[in-house]
Amino acid sequence: MRIMIASDIHGSSFYLKRLLERYTAEQPDKLLLLGDLLYHGPRNDLPKGYAPKEAIELLNNIKEEILCVRGNCDTEVDQMVLKFPILADYCILYEQGHMIFATHGHHCNTSNPPMLKSGDILLHGHTHIPAAEDFDGRYYLNPGSVSIPKENSSHGYMMLEDGLFTWKTLDGDVYRHFHMNPSHHLHSL
Repeated sequence: MRIMIASDIHGSSFYLKRLLERYTAEQPDKLLLLGDLLYHGPRNDLPKGYAPKEAIELLNNIKEEILCVRGNCDTEVDQMVLKFPILADYCILYEQGHMIFATHGHHCNTSNPPMLKSGDILLHGHTHIPAAEDFDGRYYLNPGSVSIPKENSSHGYMMLEDGLFTWKTLDGDVYRHFHMNPSHHLHSL
């Protein structure tokens, strides 16, 4: 299965349109959203093209393609306007014999990890900073933010296919790889 993974859109129709252009180009089987879809939150500035109503329409147009977990800025009110489930705290995927625990990151993170075995992956957004880190034989991966990247990172997303995670900018440029095969992990370009 080929999965596009993105997080922290924060209501930016401008950057969501760019992500959806990449979605069309990448042709994944699913789009996994790691939360914070519509609201920018009190700690963030308004992202470029902040238009939550337009973002709602863009996301609802591909509702069958989306798998989503709840971010700290996502609420029951958001669920009333979005036509796909957004309120799950996490989802679990399996790839290459390992579990991927996908969540937003405000509850489960490297400081408060879920139950993971060696080689399993904690996948979350929330920090707006792309990451691929080993923590005690497990891995923490973060696609960064679609609309409000931090620490000089790029607006971006990641792809997962056959155990290979690939970080890309919204221009489609690759800047990091992580392979679930222990002999090929944590490669940056």
